[in-house]
Amino acid sequence: MDKQTLVWNTKPFETLSLDELYKILQLREAVFVLEQACVYSDLDNKDQKSFHMMGWHGDSLAAYTRLVPWGVSYPDAISIGRVIISKDFRGKGLGEELMLRSIKAAHQLFGNHSIKISAQERLKAFYNGLGFKQTSEPYMDAGIMHIEMRLSLMERG
Repeated sequence: MDKQTLVWNTKPFETLSLDELYKILQLREAVFVLEQACVYSDLDNKDQKSFHMMGWHGDSLAAYTRLVPWGVSYPDAISIGRVIISKDFRGKGLGEELMLRSIKAAHQLFGNHSIKISAQERLKAFYNGLGFKQTSEPYMDAGIMHIEMRLSLMERG
């Protein structure tokens, strides 16, 4: 599999097929709950207000993010969350492609606002490489250290 074989689409919640929704929830459970052993409420009533970016390899959901409008996760920013690369597709540079596509889509959907994320602390360098800057002290979320990070338009140049 190379990056060119993925088919990307972004949809609002109400246009997701039942199969797409099932695969999104299945991937989020596989990575966050089972693989990372996080006990948290994944179903937080933000999905219905968000857009869902999906990278498909055939029938397999290889990459996913949730694009959250202004004021839903943060009162002063739009957000990208639930960033996932399926275990079968890691190590192929998809994380950067997924985030670059997500940043572009979030700005197209919601306007050129700052983007705030809650990032796992171990991924700080990855997000720094995309232009995000740490804006909080580390904090525990679902048993994993996280930091708030912001991508400001001025920082992207």
